[in-house]
Amino acid sequence: MIYGKTYGKSPHYLQNLPGSLRALAVRLHSAGISYRETAAALESIGIKRSHQVVYQWTHRVGEEAPDPPRSAPRRVAIDETAIRIGRGQFWVYAALDDDSKLLLGVRVSRWRGTRPASSFLSELKGRHDLSETKLLVDGMGYLTALAQTDLGGHLDYVTRNLIEKWFQTLKMRVDRFHHTWMGGRASAQRWLAAFTFYYNYQRPNQALDNRTPIEEVTNSD
Repeated sequence: MIYGKTYGKSPHYLQNLPGSLRALAVRLHSAGISYRETAAALESIGIKRSHQVVYQWTHRVGEEAPDPPRSAPRRVAIDETAIRIGRGQFWVYAALDDDSKLLLGVRVSRWRGTRPASSFLSELKGRHDLSETKLLVDGMGYLTALAQTDLGGHLDYVTRNLIEKWFQTLKMRVDRFHHTWMGGRASAQRWLAAFTFYYNYQRPNQALDNRTPIEEVTNSD
């Protein structure tokens, strides 16, 4: 049992119970269960909270989640995928370190093309040392964006499988609970921030011998 029987009577190793609860709720929801199912799971271990509270926790983690640590990756896969928010189509841009599997950045954009790609790359450049990084892309528009941001990279259709798999995981997760995306672009961005936190800090990765990406980055330092 992860928590004690009642709120306030948890094991001593939970130094910050509210924060730990939010992290647990995000982990359960991000792993593929609904807000109501997450609330039921918490209640089964003696913690009674409504699904509305679980929703608020998840979005709060999205607002408070730390950015990925600054790094100097060797190779980073960049891509975008379409999502629907309400009745509109938006685009999720993502960058993933090919070695550590760390998600370096995720952004929701209203548009797709060279301009939003350049903007996303500029954000990445501001957060990470990409001076020696090879950015792996799959479209000619990205080459223009790389040139505009003074970054190096090339077209690659083979070794970018990891970013494609991440998008597949994201799509499966989103398609199951499409109502999650009815709160507008800001709500979707908060949810994605929470999901990124789950992926980087909580989800074991088989390619890393079941370490999380953040553990891989920490161990390599």
